[in-house]
Amino acid sequence: MSLFSTFQPPISYSEPLFRPPAEANSLIFQVSYGCPHNSCKFCMMYKDCQYKVREKEALFKEINAVADYYQYTPKAVKRIFLADGDVMNLPTKHLVEILELLNEKFLNLSRIGIYANASSINKKSDEELKKLRHLKLTTLYTGLESGTQFILDNVAKGETVEENITAIQRAQSFNFKCSVMVLLGLGGQKFSEQHALATAEALNKMQPRILSALRYIGVAQSPHQKLYDDYSEVSESEALRELYLLLKNLDLNQTVFSANHSSNPLPIQGRLPKDKNNLLAQIKMSLDNNLYRHEKPFFYQL
Repeated sequence: MSLFSTFQPPISYSEPLFRPPAEANSLIFQVSYGCPHNSCKFCMMYKDCQYKVREKEALFKEINAVADYYQYTPKAVKRIFLADGDVMNLPTKHLVEILELLNEKFLNLSRIGIYANASSINKKSDEELKKLRHLKLTTLYTGLESGTQFILDNVAKGETVEENITAIQRAQSFNFKCSVMVLLGLGGQKFSEQHALATAEALNKMQPRILSALRYIGVAQSPHQKLYDDYSEVSESEALRELYLLLKNLDLNQTVFSANHSSNPLPIQGRLPKDKNNLLAQIKMSLDNNLYRHEKPFFYQL
């Protein structure tokens, strides 16, 4: 059980609030609301939320109040996640001030994580990235989505494949831990093979420390359910075949890999390259014997 599910520090959130699964036990501060880009057709997370940077005075007051709350249990706060979308987009001066205060108030703090778009990482100079890393900003969650440029263009990602590769390579050269997400099915049935192969190629250049493969599933109430012309959603078996092709063509040196999100028909995870053959065998056995979920999760059918 998470410490923060038992105790209620003096913290307030404005919905919607999102965090990666790996940050389930982290203390979360909402430093902005929504996403500064918010145009991706595949993402409904912030579509009803206007982007706004939280007022510094209110944020710092809350951080101080939470620090006071934990003054007698200072070792309780080891991990912090800063929400919402693309916090790396904040001006470096403001982000540094936030990180400095967190380091000052939470003496046992070991890591801070944020969502970070590739374009926002690339806007930071080398010195800025070094400064942020020095202040315990350790984990950057970013979405490549696809290694095929025309797919990124069709879903209004607003970034290039090369921008994403450069961002991850730069960030990891300064010892950031980059968690990269890709979306199975984003190429639809027609471009499934091209999507898998090009995405594997981009990931091989990135060499991310963490890789997550989720599956795109159109939500009924989404105005972007049909992502682009010629798009038709892949089935569960087609998603698994795409995952197999992606994984088969990955040549990663040291990556924690997961495809266990609820959107995936077969939950798998492991370390690459050590577990690659075992993971491929799991997928093949599941396909050969129909041992995978054959329907979308119920909340995608609403």
